[in-house]
Amino acid sequence: MQFLLAFVVVAPLLGAAAALLPAPPGLKGRNPDQAVLRHGVTVTGAILVAAVALTLGFDHDHPSKMQATTDISWIPALDVRIHLGIDGISLPLLVLTALLTFLCALYSYFKMPAGPSPKAFVALLLVLESGTLATFAVLDLLLFFLAFEMVLIPMYFLIARWGGAERRAAAWKFILYTLLGSVVMLLGLLLVGLKAGTFDMVALATDNGRGLTTSVQVTAVLAIGLGLAVKTPMWPLHSWLPDAHTAAPTVGSVLLAGVLLKMGTYGFVRIALPVAPDGMRTLAPYLAAFAVVGIIYGSLACLALARKGAKGDLKRLIAYSSVGHMGFVLLGIASMTPTGVNGALFANIAHGLITGLLFFLVGALKDRFGTADLDTLAGATGAALYGRAPRLGGLLAFGAVASLGLPGLAGFWGEMLTMFGAFDPAEGLSRPAFLTFMAIAGVGTLLTAAYLLVVVRRVCMGAPQRQAPEQAAIADVQGYEFAAWTPLVALTVLAGLWPAVLLGLTDPAVQKLLAGGKS
Repeated sequence: MQFLLAFVVVAPLLGAAAALLPAPPGLKGRNPDQAVLRHGVTVTGAILVAAVALTLGFDHDHPSKMQATTDISWIPALDVRIHLGIDGISLPLLVLTALLTFLCALYSYFKMPAGPSPKAFVALLLVLESGTLATFAVLDLLLFFLAFEMVLIPMYFLIARWGGAERRAAAWKFILYTLLGSVVMLLGLLLVGLKAGTFDMVALATDNGRGLTTSVQVTAVLAIGLGLAVKTPMWPLHSWLPDAHTAAPTVGSVLLAGVLLKMGTYGFVRIALPVAPDGMRTLAPYLAAFAVVGIIYGSLACLALARKGAKGDLKRLIAYSSVGHMGFVLLGIASMTPTGVNGALFANIAHGLITGLLFFLVGALKDRFGTADLDTLAGATGAALYGRAPRLGGLLAFGAVASLGLPGLAGFWGEMLTMFGAFDPAEGLSRPAFLTFMAIAGVGTLLTAAYLLVVVRRVCMGAPQRQAPEQAAIADVQGYEFAAWTPLVALTVLAGLWPAVLLGLTDPAVQKLLAGGKS
């Protein structure tokens, strides 16, 4: 188990280095570009297999216990250790990252985005995977920061070199926002580590803030929370996200929405909640207020983009929807209750699956129509996907209804549990305030349903334009697309029909986390 977790974190880096080396003569094949893309599929596939093996070997009877741990002294002068481990909170995120990265590598093998050499593309994809996996596996504050920052450079280049229009401006905005937030976060992490006398996240969670004064905790949560909120992204620190998603290649958007946004909310659960509970209790109402504003703002922005004549970009619309969905995650965390935090973790996974699928689908639409502009896609009578490409239209409708929280699909449970958490927040939090937040979030669910149904009506329904019969037929779902999207559909249904699979992992770990390390 120790070896498997170390392999999952380190193997992508070794794979990235190997991708940049000349391929051995026997592995070059007819096309060197396809050879390196095949290398990417092989490495990410091996990491996914290791992540699944890690899940099978995980002690599901004790998910609150840190497992597969490695603890080696790295910088003795600062007491910084290479400390790795997983529990019921981090394991689902680890598997989600491995799965989405493998599906992106598989998709890119058949549909490589236009840009420079595939060698650099594959290497950056693997470095990105390593940084994300390390973020969910490390148990030292400084290592967490290094892993948190490690993903910025590869994502910057994926957007700037393989993106679409305005890609350079979007890439710069992405990295400047996140770097500025991270500088403040580092100060907060150093404050906690130096005041508590350790950077070990397990020891800090067990201490549960007893070694830190309330003023230190409030300052630390403010500083750490700012960096995490930018990555989440929380309104009003979200403005980099729509530009980054609109400009990014399809696989960049899938990974950005599917796993990178989860790093911010994971940091709130793993660091802010257990390490500085008094600081979180002081700032939780403000976090919840920003969260529900983000829910309403994201939904209204999507409605504005979806209306006829708005020239709204479908990728941009889904990016704004992420602001709303991550608002539910933050609301659940702000409730500081087991129900709310479990809902937040469930919503994290559901959002990764559903929004990853939606960005894959929008990328496919853009490939077929040459644009993601909603007015162009809708045309005079609708793009009529149900008639022209029924499988593609059906999948888009499935992704939309899953995203709006239809009962029986994964999106439902996260939103419901976060609102239940707000209904009865933790002791010391104002219940009238959180009831108000819950009511506002409820309005957000209605607005979410409205804009997603408008998108489905405009893009999927209608009849092909008679004046352009040659455009009536478009390619339906291809074999490689079917292979890349089916796991996301299946897991969305599985999580919706059998939520205990995920909640059985997260709940004991969350209970222990909120109880100060006591099972």
